Formats: sequence, C-alpha cells, structure tokens
Amino acid sequence: MYEELFKKAQTTEEAVGRLARVVKVLRAPDGCPWDRVQTHATLIRSMIEEAYEAVEAIESGSMENLREELGDVLLQVVMHAEIADEEGLFSLKEVAEDESEKMLRRHPHVFAEKLEYQGENSSMSVDNVLDLWENIKSAEKAKRPVKQAMDEIPRQLPALLRAEKIQKKAAKVGFDWPDVSGAFDKTAEELSELKEAFAGQQGQDRMREELGDLLFAVVNAARFLDVDPEDALNAASRKFMDRFSYIEQRALASGRSLEDMTLGEMDALWNEAKEKER
Repeated sequence: MYEELFKKAQTTEEAVGRLARVVKVLRAPDGCPWDRVQTHATLIRSMIEEAYEAVEAIESGSMENLREELGDVLLQVVMHAEIADEEGLFSLKEVAEDESEKMLRRHPHVFAEKLEYQGENSSMSVDNVLDLWENIKSAEKAKRPVKQAMDEIPRQLPALLRAEKIQKKAAKVGFDWPDVSGAFDKTAEELSELKEAFAGQQGQDRMREELGDLLFAVVNAARFLDVDPEDALNAASRKFMDRFSYIEQRALASGRSLEDMTLGEMDALWNEAKEKER
C-alpha cells in the first residue's frame, strides 16, 4: 500500500515530495494517533525546540548532526503546511511559492533583468544588500505604525534577541541615543534604581520591573557596541562553567567535595582558573 514511500528519491523535489506524502499518511484517519491530533498550537514547542537544536548543531560544528536537525526543522514546516492544507487554508506548494516570490522581490540586485532594477550588482557589499533588503521590506509594509511592527516580533524569541529587535525598530525612526555613552549612562541609572528598590524593600514586582529595565539597557549598550547580547551571555555562561569545572576538579584532586569547602577557598580556585585563561 505504501510501497512508493520506501523508494529513495533521486532529486530534491522528489525528496521533499516524499516527506510531504509521509506526513499526509501519518495524518490520515488510519495513520499515527499522535500525528493525527496535532495542531498548529500543539506543535509550537516542537518548532522552537527543533530550531534551537539546529543552532546547537551549527555551533558544535557537527555537520552530521546539523543534517539531522535540519530534517527535523523541515518536518515541522511540512507538518504545519499539511494541517493548513487539510483546513483549506494553504498548501506546502503555496508556502514555497510565496517564499520564492519574496526572495525574488527582495533581491532586485540579483534578478535585475526581470525586475528592471536600476543599480549596481557585483559591487554591492553585504551592508548595501542589508540596507536594500530593509528598504524593500519597509516599502512592502508602508505606513504601518512602528508599534505594530514591534508587536509582530515573536514573543517566543529569546528575551535578549527580542529586546534588540524592538530597539532597532525604535532606532529606525530616530528614537535612539546619539552614541553609546547614552546607553552606558542609562545602564548605570537602571542599576542604581534596582539597588534602591532592593534597599527600600519595595517588593518582588518592583525589583522584577527594575531588573527588566536594567537588562533592556544592557541590550541597548550591546547594540551600540555591535555585540550580539545572546552570544555574549552564552559565552559568559560557558566561561562560568569552565571555571567552575576547574574548582570541582581541584577539589576532587585534593579528596574533598565542594560542599566541604568554604566560599573563600572556592573563590581562590576561581581566581586561579581566571589566571590560567590569560
């Protein structure tokens, strides 16, 4: 009955089509009980997790793992498209076609002949291309309130990344510091307000608010410094784990457990780890 599904594809088109047919069978009345009951909403967590796992594979440098994780991400796309197709909303073909049209429209410097684009091509830098991309996106969404553009930034994004995107939307219309000194001053101001909230015992809600303001200000500073705040925090986390591992190894080498050590002893080993990094 499903013999054709077990035939290896020879082309990219056949491979994607094979996956789409597999998903259709899984969603059929006599298919998989789990797949049949999935909805766009129930698959949200899977979409997020698969995307993060693909990023992890990229950062680890494991191409074998990346190949697998990209397949998992593709499965999510196909699954959502199949659910929408069943509901008469759109199909996988329409998803792919819409994206192709968007890419053609937003790359007039590449597809100049068909799009009658007047401008340089081979001499364009990456920054030029990004500026062109943003200009075309803005034209597509002309006269849209900035707040609406901010609302469309997914809430499921990592908080630091989402804050950066919100700030960039505001900066595009001139609501921004002239230079990084303003961001530094704002960071110091927010830290002071957090300390005041703590010292004045103003409650958990107030401290949560002030801590949020501080983090938002730090993201602003990162933006001016052209530093990815997500990357910076992840690097700091890795550094912390490496130094903590040094403490743990030294403790084990001396026949002691971390619980038996004083904070001062652990702090001394922490500083040793820092010295070894230099």
